[in-house]
Amino acid sequence: QVQLVESGGGLVQPGGSLRLSCAASVSGSIFTIYTMGWYRQAPGKQRELVATITSGGSANYADSVKGRFTISGDNAKNTVYLQMNSLKPEDTAVYYCNAEYDDGQTLSVSFRYLKVWGQGTLVTVSS
Repeated sequence: QVQLVESGGGLVQPGGSLRLSCAASVSGSIFTIYTMGWYRQAPGKQRELVATITSGGSANYADSVKGRFTISGDNAKNTVYLQMNSLKPEDTAVYYCNAEYDDGQTLSVSFRYLKVWGQGTLVTVSS
């Protein structure tokens, strides 16, 4: 069982910075987290990928945030971070943390990762 808790959202002025954190808590059997990522959803829009990172440190970013956002992780703490710089009003959204993991059997049986989502944290970029 994996649960995600996001934090760090808030109100920031355009051009400002904010850092989001997502901590994964694991209980029960042995779980392996393969990737974690950040997604966002603005009012009236579809949820979109912001950035992902693997346990090996390989990162991927949406074109809209490249050069401004940085995703990083701490495997020992099962935590992923999103450093957001040069924020723009269009970055305003609810940011959700996601993790792909295996419980030790699902991946080998069904050839798919288990997925879990956090509840989201609101980021508002406004003057």
